[in-house]
Amino acid sequence: MSNSPTKSADKVTATVESAAQSAEQAVRSSQRVVSHALEGAAEGVDRAGDQASSAINRLATDADRLAHRGLDAVREGTQQLREQTRHARETTVGYIKDEPVKSVLIAAAIGATLMALVTLVRNSRGSRD
Repeated sequence: MSNSPTKSADKVTATVESAAQSAEQAVRSSQRVVSHALEGAAEGVDRAGDQASSAINRLATDADRLAHRGLDAVREGTQQLREQTRHARETTVGYIKDEPVKSVLIAAAIGATLMALVTLVRNSRGSRD
């Protein structure tokens, strides 16, 4: 009968060892699955970061391009305004040289009209107060 308890103990030990090995295998398998999942998640985050970085770079490039276009348009508009002002000045000086009396009379009429408007505006503001 001494054999029987030893055999039972051996069977229990073998069963425990088998269960321990199965548990170890399950833990290793779970670790591999978790590790693989984490690697996949890290790769996804890296890809998303790369895509976001790429999008930000495109936006910055587009904004820079628009800013340069705007500056170019302002420069062009300024140049056109200078040209028009120069032309108007030359035309005005030419007219004054050709028609000095007429030019003085026109300037006096414009001055009188402006003074009349200023007076009218002042009087209308004074009557409201």
